[in-house]
Amino acid sequence: MIGLALVHHPVRDGKGDTIASALTNIDVHDIARTTRTFGGERLYAVTPISAQQELVHRIRGHWLDGAGKERIPARAKAIERVFPAASLDEAIEDFGRLAGRAPRVWATAANPRGHETIAFAEARAVLAAEPTLLVFGTAHGLADEAIDRCSGLLAPIDGLSDEFNHLSVRSAVAIILDRLLGPR
Repeated sequence: MIGLALVHHPVRDGKGDTIASALTNIDVHDIARTTRTFGGERLYAVTPISAQQELVHRIRGHWLDGAGKERIPARAKAIERVFPAASLDEAIEDFGRLAGRAPRVWATAANPRGHETIAFAEARAVLAAEPTLLVFGTAHGLADEAIDRCSGLLAPIDGLSDEFNHLSVRSAVAIILDRLLGPR
């Protein structure tokens, strides 16, 4: 069983300071679709900001009960798995309740900042053994306190450029889920 946490706090800004980033409709919407495509059970939008949690409820309402449901009813299958969480710990606890036991929690990062990482092939080989929550950061990535809350860190996605590695979180989610769960 796989779940995702899209973390908006604690994340880093361009200077490395811990901040809360803004939740965006497009991230929630697109990552929900990718999560559902690869069989994910939950997507948590993690933010302590109540107005942003309310935005998640409004997005859900649009697609589950509102005009979006009438216009594109299939989209509800993805959005119904999206839930706000006030903290990463809340997301981990809720996913554990859903899974029936505490999940393995793996962080993702474009820059592991000295942390040991897990190769995709190794991660893929052990995914079926226990429920896993994959944690993705917004802004300039997860703050150290979020990475430290996880039991492992997936290897970064390596591109062809040595001097640039800053994908959108939507792109990173799609690539990582394909590498971990896609047919081979």
